[in-house]
Amino acid sequence: MIKAISLFSCAGIGELMLDKLNISVIAANELIEKRAAAYSKLHPQSEMIIGDIRDNNVTKRILDYRKEKPEFLIATPPCQGLSTVGKNKLDEHYSLDDRNFLIFDIISIIKSFDFKYILIENVPKYLEMYFPKEGEFIQLLDLLKLELGEKYNIVGNVYNAKDYGVPQSRPRAIVKIFKKGIDWPEPVKQKLIPLKKSIGHLPTLRPGDRSALKWHYAKPQRDDLTEALEHTPSGKSALNNAAHFPKNKKGDKVRGFHNTYKRMIWDEPAHARTTYNGSISSHNNVHPGHLLPNGLYSDPRVLSIHETLIVSTIDVNTPFPDDISDSFLRTLIGEGVPPKFMYELIKPVLCQ
Repeated sequence: MIKAISLFSCAGIGELMLDKLNISVIAANELIEKRAAAYSKLHPQSEMIIGDIRDNNVTKRILDYRKEKPEFLIATPPCQGLSTVGKNKLDEHYSLDDRNFLIFDIISIIKSFDFKYILIENVPKYLEMYFPKEGEFIQLLDLLKLELGEKYNIVGNVYNAKDYGVPQSRPRAIVKIFKKGIDWPEPVKQKLIPLKKSIGHLPTLRPGDRSALKWHYAKPQRDDLTEALEHTPSGKSALNNAAHFPKNKKGDKVRGFHNTYKRMIWDEPAHARTTYNGSISSHNNVHPGHLLPNGLYSDPRVLSIHETLIVSTIDVNTPFPDDISDSFLRTLIGEGVPPKFMYELIKPVLCQ
């Protein structure tokens, strides 16, 4: 069994398949109590350390686990950096103080342990961010190589979950840090999984319907939105309909981007499930729909939670807290990394 530490853990969605790799997260850290409680429900074997990683008491509790000799660190920090040198620096003192950038706390913890492997995950633009170092600004990988390069190999790339057994397009920046003398092979790309294969077999739903399947129901919505989406084919936005389209209170056509009120496509993976995956007007959230004999299209709704779990490679029977709300569960799914994606990223280094 390989012992691991998890930082910025949220609910630990991405860690749900680590047991299949013989990895045991012995301690995790999360700032927000509600998310930490969800983590503890999903990972009761791990000690949850609640609080700000910059708090000395929190750091001390994490460092106490050095005696357990964990070999793996997983860190999914908030995207905190400067997008371009000379840009978005609202306060020069803030920008120049590395205490305001969580990557430095991760670096400090890495130096305090003797990990063999470290995985840092974030949005793709994280690799382009700049961080202060000795009065200058350098990009993430250069910073990590400067701080850790003597002991570790450091490789950063953008990977898309859809290429690794996840029926969802979800590009993420992944930084792999591993001890010199150890290899971390690239994950093996897999055939894309279209929505038709992942959720095409499930019962259709109209807004307000509830099936017998766990988490497979559709919340009620305005009749005019339902009508507009019933006239919207797969892959199209209701905003492009000639006669049936979303309207405001005055009856005028609402404005939006080309991918709002838009149906997904059966022959492609789902679009990225964001924290707004329950919003009918958010980007690419509408079920693909089936053409009906009357010329309308079925399922004028967002993906159900059941479907959202499937395209995120989360078991629909995962024991989430009993009192969890639909909106909070959708948020956790949107914040998390698909477990299958995390599994495929880590598997090559442990199965050589």
